[in-house]
Amino acid sequence: MARIRGIILLIQFTITVAITVLSMYIFRNHTHKVIKLWMKIQIRLLGIKIESVGKLDETCDLVLMNHQSLLDIIVMEYVHNRDLAWVAKKEIADLFFFGHIIKAPRMISIDRENKAGIMHLFKEVKDRLDKGRPIAMFPEGTRSDGTKMLKFKAGAKMVGNKYKLRVQPVIMLNTRNIVDSKKLTATPGTVKIIYLDPIQADKSTTWFEDTEIKMKEVFNKEIKNYAN
Repeated sequence: MARIRGIILLIQFTITVAITVLSMYIFRNHTHKVIKLWMKIQIRLLGIKIESVGKLDETCDLVLMNHQSLLDIIVMEYVHNRDLAWVAKKEIADLFFFGHIIKAPRMISIDRENKAGIMHLFKEVKDRLDKGRPIAMFPEGTRSDGTKMLKFKAGAKMVGNKYKLRVQPVIMLNTRNIVDSKKLTATPGTVKIIYLDPIQADKSTTWFEDTEIKMKEVFNKEIKNYAN
């Protein structure tokens, strides 16, 4: 049944993403409203329930999350009221058709193989911050297998330090069990979101390393409840 749901999800995604991308290009000044509507539809269609621990501080301009599923983005967009600017791999933006889900809402794509990539990232981040958009990043750099968190990359640390951002660390659990794009499976379920205390980025402190340790401690404690 999970596989059948996964195939239906793929078909549904293809159709609704096409409609969403087209709508964002038509209504260029209302892309966030279009995205929010699409995310609400996805949460309902997928049968997702949200369990929250802690409080989301929407004054933070940098959101750091663990990453294990496409559902991570859907859920965060659903619960966050501000117009998040996600940092994504250039490979995603370069995808035929689906890359427009990054381009249309003016998300940030980076080429990690390009030495000039960090300067491009700084420029893009400043532009979005100036427009009042918080930055959302996966410090692991890629999806994990859902059983553990990967070592953090330096990009999020550099962004936080460069612009002295207030950071909201977030842990999400059970998203991979609900939507696994690699296995092409989907099943209704509850996503648990744990909001850790916000922290001020400052290059004179070990805030990033401390945040990595704390996020992994919380994840490792909680993941036992979601083992397949």
